[in-house]
Amino acid sequence: MPLQDTDIAVVGAGILGLSHAYAAARRGLRVSVFERSATPLGASVRNFGQALVTGQPPGPMHALARDSREIWAGWAEAAGFHIRRNGSLLFARTRAEEELLEAFCEVRAPEHGYHVELLRGERLHDLYRGQFSHHRAALLGLDDQQIYSREAVPALVDYLRREYGVEFHFSTLVRDVEPGVIHSTKGRCRAEQIIVCSGHDYQTLLAEQIAPLQPQVCRLQMLRVRPECDFGLNQAVLTGLSCVHYGAFADLPEAEAIREQIQKEQPQLEAHGIHLLVSPTPYGELIVGDSHHYGSDASPFNAEVVDDIMLALAEHTLGTRLKVVERWQGVYGARGPGPYSVLRAAPGVTAVLMHSGVGMSVGPALGERTMAGLLA
Repeated sequence: MPLQDTDIAVVGAGILGLSHAYAAARRGLRVSVFERSATPLGASVRNFGQALVTGQPPGPMHALARDSREIWAGWAEAAGFHIRRNGSLLFARTRAEEELLEAFCEVRAPEHGYHVELLRGERLHDLYRGQFSHHRAALLGLDDQQIYSREAVPALVDYLRREYGVEFHFSTLVRDVEPGVIHSTKGRCRAEQIIVCSGHDYQTLLAEQIAPLQPQVCRLQMLRVRPECDFGLNQAVLTGLSCVHYGAFADLPEAEAIREQIQKEQPQLEAHGIHLLVSPTPYGELIVGDSHHYGSDASPFNAEVVDDIMLALAEHTLGTRLKVVERWQGVYGARGPGPYSVLRAAPGVTAVLMHSGVGMSVGPALGERTMAGLLA
């Protein structure tokens, strides 16, 4: 059976592809989505599901994250997947980390509209009945939210198919694209606009156009754990290690003391790109990570020492022992010319690539912005 012509063809059913499909479909356009696997298996279902607003640097990325926050809330209600909208907790374990959070709250947060609170003393002790009293302070990011990605992404596919008539072609490899035509293993599909959201695959499609961006692949070691003491965690957890990773904090002068402390006392964290993230699942378990290793391809081999470091950090931060129930490898596109690229590869052919691990945080609004530009 030949493929139907369409207005918008999207290659990739990860969060970027689905965001662009939604942005087009809600404008009344016919949309077809192509995905090489039988179900989404890439970065969008391997991550923490943290849609962070607080961690984004001031400016365009912070604005995209704020706009994406409301889109996620609408999707969760309409598609029926689980979402937590009660923020994140970033714990300061040392005086250097506490000083950075103080500086952030005093200057950057009010200047750029970050909705945060700094918890200390009784307010810190009252968190989860004293579970985090061994830390010095906590930054409560009020706009942050969490999604259980492995369930939310398939639910979003069903919603787009059901409510907007989006056609999905799974187990379908797109071999080539040219203006107005997609060539796939199911045949040709004609489209007015083609949007390529193929994640960290830089070779199958538009390889010559993507190569000058010099993107890399980042792989991450990830764990799903069950806490020995289930104290009902319902917020994402980060530590001061994230302050040298996320753009909202990393360029503050106070971040340098944290970097020096890591290099002097825990150089293995820098060597493996480890900064602790914890996300609760809807089932009482926690997703824990992560490490960062960069290259042209993702090595398939995980090091047990990296998992051991992350588990020790998580157990200290959470104040409880953890039992590992699942391990996997996350992956995303990284280290291009900016946090993302929108590449006009040919007339009617656009590639959208993330160069950082914040696709869940900014992807929904980026899809809206890209489609608005293409259809203007």
